[in-house]
Amino acid sequence: MMARVLLTGKPGSGKTTTLRKILAGYGDSVGGFYTEEIRDGGRRSGFRIVTLDGQEGILARAGSGAGPRIGRYRVDLDSLEDVGVGSLRRALQTVSLVVVDEIGPMELLSKSFCDIILDIMERDVGVLGTIVWRPHPFTDVLKARPDVTLLEVTWQNQTEIVERALAFLNPESW
Repeated sequence: MMARVLLTGKPGSGKTTTLRKILAGYGDSVGGFYTEEIRDGGRRSGFRIVTLDGQEGILARAGSGAGPRIGRYRVDLDSLEDVGVGSLRRALQTVSLVVVDEIGPMELLSKSFCDIILDIMERDVGVLGTIVWRPHPFTDVLKARPDVTLLEVTWQNQTEIVERALAFLNPESW
């Protein structure tokens, strides 16, 4: 059984930062994506999807425009599905560890995203992801799975979480 590590924590707790530190210490083949903030003039104006195989797309932008709204952001479902879901599909074919940052409210607006997450969780592949802290029917099921190690990230425990996650993801520890 491959390890499945999901990082959770309150918004701003450093989940993505911690995930990227874990990736820096993980040596095997990885695929999938992480997210980055888009900043304009020091203010967050959106989120970008960055795939581990070199592609980028817009997840969401503040303001008006097309796409469903989450808070002050409009989610670009086409970009999420083309870039994000596409990277997860490719990862399932080629890597030992699938990375998903994040399984959260914006991403859950996409049926294709939800479907690929369920598929990933049934495959014999390692998973490293971040998942929304607040309750949500879809994510609550994932967090409760017996094969998932759920680690709560805070700014104070990031180093410890990196070490614990790397220990869980090490194939010799299975």
